[in-house]
Amino acid sequence: MTHPFLDLAPLSAAHFASIEDRVARLLDTRQDVVIMQGEALLPLEGAIRGAAGPGTTALNVITGPYGQAFGDWLRDCGATVIDLAVPFHTAVTAEQIRAALTEHPETDFVSLVHAEAATGNTNPVAEIGEAVRAHGALFYLDAVASVGAEPVLPDAWGVDLCVIGAQKAMGGPAGVSAVSVSERAWARMAANPRAPRRSYLSLLDWKERWVDGGRKVLLHAPAQLEMLALEACVERIEAEGPATVMARHASAAAATRAGVVALGGGLEPYVRDAADAAPVATTLRTPPGVMASELVARALAGDPALPLAAGGGALAREMVRVNHYGADATVGAVQACLAALGAALKEQGRTVDLAAARRGVENSWG
Repeated sequence: MTHPFLDLAPLSAAHFASIEDRVARLLDTRQDVVIMQGEALLPLEGAIRGAAGPGTTALNVITGPYGQAFGDWLRDCGATVIDLAVPFHTAVTAEQIRAALTEHPETDFVSLVHAEAATGNTNPVAEIGEAVRAHGALFYLDAVASVGAEPVLPDAWGVDLCVIGAQKAMGGPAGVSAVSVSERAWARMAANPRAPRRSYLSLLDWKERWVDGGRKVLLHAPAQLEMLALEACVERIEAEGPATVMARHASAAAATRAGVVALGGGLEPYVRDAADAAPVATTLRTPPGVMASELVARALAGDPALPLAAGGGALAREMVRVNHYGADATVGAVQACLAALGAALKEQGRTVDLAAARRGVENSWG
């Protein structure tokens, strides 16, 4: 008996290359785009290990847990790392980047997360890119959460290594990702004796055996289901229109903030300034005496499929995350999340106004 998932024809190199071309168009980039056969941590780590090593001085911006991980990888590569950490309830500014680069003129690598879904903030990459480009450093960007929810433009912003994933705003699987690589970044990796070679982490393997070979022969058997799912994600974004998809995510973020304020009960937006808030997910701060992980557990008891999560690590005490991305960037998903959180707060004796929250969402939706 045939099975639609198990009995697929092999994915050809030409088909693989055509999916890369569609991802490049989504990013509006003329850089080489390499699709990696794994979750986005694969190209995120591979790009750092390829481009950084002893002699690298990296400015590592920390606006959430992924920035912290990048600093660890950079140090492990032998780079000198200058951490620029800002409170998780805000975003970094281009002025802070410029000041750090002026203080450390030897900096030749800058690592940044665009949108931190884990903390709910987003950073002004266009302005930051100008500062990094003026300084001459290589610019590495994690756009895994932001792609699809807000503009991601490697060429216009001067991003040399831009990593994306399909699992958030693109609405796809976690098992496939991609990275756009500038000529400067390829040259930096080629000159780095410690860059991974003959390794699953190696971007140079893809450059030398795939890109330079005219994308005729794949390095290994492709992850067929994930590749087809990535293609479907891009097709769906193209059909809806990228601007419409981004507007839907922005509306979800604004409506969540408005609904939470109207709900009451002591729950409030974690990211203080709406301009710093990511359109992919909204984080909320619980009132004193309310454990975020327990509140989320109560809210999910009625509907485990709701896109709600508590913060990670120490943030599990005070942070709730509404993951309104992909298929959940809708009025219904936002209202359902706030209704469940309101009911959970009410169980704990907090005064909430569920009707006002619903009206706040509806009135705010763009």
